[in-house]
Amino acid sequence: MNFRFRNKALDVSVPQVMGILNVTPDSFSDGGLFDRPDVALRHAESMIAEGASILDVGGESTRPGATPVSTQEELDRVLPVVRAIATSLDVIVSVDTSNPIVISEAANAGAHLINDVRALRREGALEAAVACGLPVCLMHMKGEPGVMQDQPIYDNVVDEVSDFLLRRVQDVMAAGIPKDQILLDPGFGFGKSLEHNYQLLNRLEQISALGFPVLTGLSRKRMIAAILNGDMSPEQRDGASAAAAVICAMKGARIVRAHDVKATWEALQVVRATLGEGHV
Repeated sequence: MNFRFRNKALDVSVPQVMGILNVTPDSFSDGGLFDRPDVALRHAESMIAEGASILDVGGESTRPGATPVSTQEELDRVLPVVRAIATSLDVIVSVDTSNPIVISEAANAGAHLINDVRALRREGALEAAVACGLPVCLMHMKGEPGVMQDQPIYDNVVDEVSDFLLRRVQDVMAAGIPKDQILLDPGFGFGKSLEHNYQLLNRLEQISALGFPVLTGLSRKRMIAAILNGDMSPEQRDGASAAAAVICAMKGARIVRAHDVKATWEALQVVRATLGEGHV
């Protein structure tokens, strides 16, 4: 079950870790920590050593209430880091963007995956993704980051997320992206209440059954803090985040997006052993 990322392949028969590399000043957990290319590259090296198979580079925060940035600002943040990682490190580079220009330029800089929280719905994004020929991750989000947590309503969140993802799959395949180049992300925390998030986690196998590798991202999110201590710092949520990663993997997720790569990788080794996959 190898998934092809340009000239690289990843075994998605076992759960893998995607390390988060935000090159932003305002991300909810690590904003401003890695916004210089040299610091970002050192952090990338550290995450690879801890077990990350993919690094997800993001130049625009999509936290609730986030302010959009200009195309040039996003390019200036993302491209130097993508180039540095792609030319010096043996890892799959993902770019977390919805911007069609950033999609094209990141592909030229050496990126291997387009990870779009808007599922390529922004004008020109789908065309840019088709033209660059990279695999894509399609995520469900209700609304836009600035307002997505303003009382989101669903009749059945799992069914509605599933239906949305399948419709987007049909659209991107019709545009020219092959089925074997598509990942799906149910979008924990993106336009969903606490109850919606845990309903989705409880029935994640329904998303996994859609026939595409599933990527999940619960690391350090509010849904973790809300059941523990709402005042805890993002870093204090890592233990519970690793537990959530285990649940995701046991319910079929193939890629888990994480801030704390080491703890997540170690937790996923337990999943692999439990499922009889062997230790890697």
